[in-house]
Amino acid sequence: MIKHCLLIGIILVVCFTGFSAFARSDMRQDYKILEHQQQQLVDKALAEKEQAQNQARDQLLVIQNDKKALQEGIEKLKTDIKTLKTQNQKVRDHVSKLKIETEKLNQDLEKTGAMNREFEGVVRTTAKDLKALLIQSIQSGMTPDRQTFLEPVILQEKFGSMDDVKLLSDLLFEEIHASGKVNVAKGLIVDRQGREQQAKVMTLGNFTSVYMLDKEIGFLLYSDQSQRFFALSKLPSKKIRDKITDYLQGNSRDVYMDISKGGAIRQLTHELNLMEQVPKGGAIVWPILIILVLAVLILIERIIFFSTRRVNPEQLMTRLRELIIAGDWDTCRTYLESMPHKFLPKVLLTALALKDRTRPEIENALQEAILGEIPKIERFLSTLGMLAAIAPLLGLLGTVTGMINTFHVITCFGTQDPRMMSGGISEALVTTMLGLAVAIPVMLAHTLLSRRVETQISRMEEKSVAFVNMMFKTWAQRH
Repeated sequence: MIKHCLLIGIILVVCFTGFSAFARSDMRQDYKILEHQQQQLVDKALAEKEQAQNQARDQLLVIQNDKKALQEGIEKLKTDIKTLKTQNQKVRDHVSKLKIETEKLNQDLEKTGAMNREFEGVVRTTAKDLKALLIQSIQSGMTPDRQTFLEPVILQEKFGSMDDVKLLSDLLFEEIHASGKVNVAKGLIVDRQGREQQAKVMTLGNFTSVYMLDKEIGFLLYSDQSQRFFALSKLPSKKIRDKITDYLQGNSRDVYMDISKGGAIRQLTHELNLMEQVPKGGAIVWPILIILVLAVLILIERIIFFSTRRVNPEQLMTRLRELIIAGDWDTCRTYLESMPHKFLPKVLLTALALKDRTRPEIENALQEAILGEIPKIERFLSTLGMLAAIAPLLGLLGTVTGMINTFHVITCFGTQDPRMMSGGISEALVTTMLGLAVAIPVMLAHTLLSRRVETQISRMEEKSVAFVNMMFKTWAQRH
């Protein structure tokens, strides 16, 4: 047993000793391998370190180069900034100078604009006066529509240029020259039968015109409305015709001339009836005739006034209704402004300008506009009524005066000679007849004119209410 144990121990010692020797041999071998690997790692680390140092040096060189470039760029930017500041200051100074110059130019422009507006106003006023002068001039009967070129200046369609001023001046001097001379030329006239014919026309300044058509010699009346010559319906007496013929032939240095521009010539047409009876009516006849002339002038003025302002209200309202329903307010305003002299469009334009206001405000504005138009509509109406009332009273006054003269003759000379009483009786009858003949048509004209005025006012009020209702009805439908 002991032997076996010793043997086992010896075996164990030998094994342990061999294992230890083997282990030591393996460890040395591993150490050498590790040592070799460590050396490789160290060599590799050194190589990488050297490579990193080289890269670092290259990077540092690049950074230094970039730093230098950046510094140079910064210096350049500083120089550019300094230059820009200098330029900006110059620009600011230049802008300040420009502002001063602009302000000065604006002041000059304002002065020039004021002068231009004043010049334009003077040119337009002169053009209006010249147009009225040319229309009323007898010379326009020979050259109609010679004032046409004034329309764009008067209507502000163009600015009056120096060429227009020269034309105005030339035409004005031409008119002045023509108004002081006798002119004979061929021209169109409307003869006594109403036919337009070519005749020989002689104008004596701007006062009288005479025509020669075949063997007929007579006076001409100039109408400034149509700028045409109309032959007087009654030929002058033989004495006057012979005097005109002698003047044309150079055998006489004087000729009959009507300085009233046709007013006296027109009396020739009444020679057969009125002019033979008027002197028998005494002095009272002339105020009656003056009343007749005034009434006729007023009536003509009223007829022209209403004719030029006539408008179809139903057509107007239909067109406005279409525009309002379409919401085209601008076209609606333009449509109304195209008729500035018509009563109804002018009144409705007032309401259109206040379309965004309340209904009471619009109705008040319309009422105010209508009230503003009433004086124009009723102009001369009371005067016409007064003339209609005065005419028969003057006729009655003439009657009384004639009867007084008749009774005075009877008192002084008796009733043996009726011819001595005929003067007072004629005066009484002529003035009464003339007064009634003037009063009746004037009163009729006054009645018709009053009816026309009432119709016009009621129409404006009716259409104004309809227009307001139309506006608010359309607005209510949309909202």
